[in-house]
Amino acid sequence: MEISTLATYHCLAFVWYFFIAYSTTQVKAEEPPSEVFLYGGQWKYLTVLNLVLQAVFYGVSFLADVLRLIKKLRCAKCVISSRDLLFSVLAFPLSTFVSISFWTLYTYNRELVYPKSLDGVIPLWLNHAMHTAVFPFALLELFALPHRYPAKKKGLILLGFVAFLYISWVLWIYSVTGEWVYPLFALFSPSGLAAFFAGSLVIVMSCYNFGEFLNRMIWGQSKFS
Repeated sequence: MEISTLATYHCLAFVWYFFIAYSTTQVKAEEPPSEVFLYGGQWKYLTVLNLVLQAVFYGVSFLADVLRLIKKLRCAKCVISSRDLLFSVLAFPLSTFVSISFWTLYTYNRELVYPKSLDGVIPLWLNHAMHTAVFPFALLELFALPHRYPAKKKGLILLGFVAFLYISWVLWIYSVTGEWVYPLFALFSPSGLAAFFAGSLVIVMSCYNFGEFLNRMIWGQSKFS
């Protein structure tokens, strides 16, 4: 894509994700929410955190495009490095993981992740914006321009560290409220929950490898030499 076209696309994507993230804050429950819903607000849900992450990523991408357009190449180089690290380590793997894991569990038993009672609270379009559209957006970004991936070990360590922080946050919320962020977790024994978290980590790391593979298949190595 031309830089001006990329700038337009990244600007629109930033506005879209900002709007969706804001829309989640405007969702109001008809009944008084439980303590687990109150504690930490929206910031305990991986879906919402991913929306904020995508907004940040597309904001950084738009900034990189603008810097290239005005020929601030030295600054652009630094911003582009940040953009590629955000995309490869977090934006693509988390969007892919959120979409795949949500709809897999929803199909199996929606009450485990998205109880039917939420249909009267969260509009259908917002549900799909949060859980469906994130994956096509991530794919479109892969096809729009090449991204430089870090060394495999570095990328996976960074991703694993972020996953560890989120799991710690979920466990902390349980220790404070006595309720799980997602009803699914209540079904597991401590060892079963540890296995579930380990399996989820394997899946999200597979999403990282999938993104790296697609990036290499689409753009080859010449773009990064």
